[in-house]
Amino acid sequence: MKAERVALTPAFVLHQYAWRETSRVVEVWSREHGRVGLVARGVRRPRSPFRSLLQPFTPLLMSWSQRGELGNLTGLESSGAPVAFRGRSLMAGFYLNELLMRLLPRQDPHPRLYEHYVTALQGLAVRQLAATLRIFEKNLLAAMGYGLVLTHTAPGDAPVEPGARYRYDIDSGPLPASDRPAPGLLISGRALLALHHEALDDADDLKAVKRLLRAALERHLDGRDLKTSGVMRAMSKGA
Repeated sequence: MKAERVALTPAFVLHQYAWRETSRVVEVWSREHGRVGLVARGVRRPRSPFRSLLQPFTPLLMSWSQRGELGNLTGLESSGAPVAFRGRSLMAGFYLNELLMRLLPRQDPHPRLYEHYVTALQGLAVRQLAATLRIFEKNLLAAMGYGLVLTHTAPGDAPVEPGARYRYDIDSGPLPASDRPAPGLLISGRALLALHHEALDDADDLKAVKRLLRAALERHLDGRDLKTSGVMRAMSKGA
């Protein structure tokens, strides 16, 4: 089997862990190749030229060769300054990385989602946390093939009305709400349309779409908790 060779493609580090005595396995989020696992040989040595660059939220140009599940990192350059985070913004960035790690398989390219990730990092850097996270979650679900129905109702394909109330069924979309108890999340048409247009500037809309997106994501996490979600909730309570 011939090795695939990739030269200086845009990428970010999502996660890394020690491998053998002097190396690391680095999980990479790349524009053209999706999530990739690479062995960075010798990177734990003090004089490794790659050591200081392999940091999250730093735009990189990466080269590797790959024949099996894990490739070998062969080249690395910075392509810009690291995104500057602090406090909750930093943890929100790790939350994005954890979502990509948990929900996307390796070797599954998503160039458009890569650009959404870059945009999200920029939003977090200016502390627009809530809206930035919700918009990225929406775009991630769409990239996975599970995009939310936000502009029309499930039965009859009627347009969603801003002043109407809906019961959102994760499998089929929004249903007109009635006074009778029914399954699904209660949400306003205004909130659904705000999420569709990525114009989340109302606190009530943000709370509503957070509940909706959480329910949609939990379905694909198969009951696994996100570590960063727990930390962010703890930080919010302590604020």
